[in-house]
Amino acid sequence: VQLQASGGGLVQAGGSLRLSCAASGSIFSIDAMSWYRQAPGKERELVVGITSGGSTKYADSVKGRFTISRDNAKNTVYLQMNSLKPEDTAVYYCNADLTYYSGSLLLHMYDYWGQGTQVTVSS
Repeated sequence: VQLQASGGGLVQAGGSLRLSCAASGSIFSIDAMSWYRQAPGKERELVVGITSGGSTKYADSVKGRFTISRDNAKNTVYLQMNSLKPEDTAVYYCNADLTYYSGSLLLHMYDYWGQGTQVTVSS
């Protein structure tokens, strides 16, 4: 199983980026999917999460600017980031709560991490 994040880059303050995270492999189901971020010298923090039913939870710092969505058929979660600020600069990671096949077994993992994608917002 792999979580492949993409879409990061360098953008000026006030600009927008759209991140994607696609899960692939022997996946049976995906429950919650989330985006976290980690800025230099800081702890990793939750940005936003979304359940399989579409319920969302945003960090206060991104409410009204970021929008999470998911395509369950594609096992993909998106993060639309608007009105970006320099303080949004961080490595963004996707995370999934998923069930997958391992041979004939079904295994559940609560915290499956993808590789990060760098978002840099210049002032």
